[in-house]
Amino acid sequence: MTDTAHAQDQAGDRGPGSAPLGRGVRLPRTERRAQLLDAAQQVFAANGYHAAAMDEIADRAGVSKPVLYQHFPGKLDLYIALLESHVEHLVTAVQRALSSTTDNKQRVKNAVGAFFDFVNGDAGAFRMVFESDLRGEPSVQEAVDRATSASVDAITETITADAGLDEDKARLLAVGLVGMSQVSARFWLSQNSAMSQEEAVALTSTLAWRGIGAGFPLTARD
Repeated sequence: MTDTAHAQDQAGDRGPGSAPLGRGVRLPRTERRAQLLDAAQQVFAANGYHAAAMDEIADRAGVSKPVLYQHFPGKLDLYIALLESHVEHLVTAVQRALSSTTDNKQRVKNAVGAFFDFVNGDAGAFRMVFESDLRGEPSVQEAVDRATSASVDAITETITADAGLDEDKARLLAVGLVGMSQVSARFWLSQNSAMSQEEAVALTSTLAWRGIGAGFPLTARD
């Protein structure tokens, strides 16, 4: 980092006309990076990748554009760093959900809940992971794939250990649970339903735990 850029970074240098998020505040490099990622999340969520501008991200963060480039060489680097942080957050949440109890029924509910929490959390985070418009970019696709594969790996390990299934069968069930959870969560959010998140999680996890036949028997009309 040059002396000028370092001084700008420490002082929170910024362009005119933006909200004073960082002016005059001396931040360690890790905190400045987190601030830049937060600003980038807001801009990417509002504009999408292609319409987002580094100038706007720098202005939103309250730093000069040279400072932004000292932390992230380009817009794609910034996007991938942000995407990786979201993937890590989701995977950690799923792993924590599985390790939080030895009750397998509750584990399923917790895992489903982790996906609903993620989708209903920070604005635009789940869209970057599950609906990215840059899937043609290999580095982006790799990060997106990891969100699913790491979650599947964690669930597969639990199923294999507790259900006595071989790895292929356990992995297929894990893929089903991950797919059901994230698609159901996205659908629930998109419908602006009066159904609460708690009720939606309970409904989805009941389907996953017991299956359609056992959990939702036919009525007596037949």
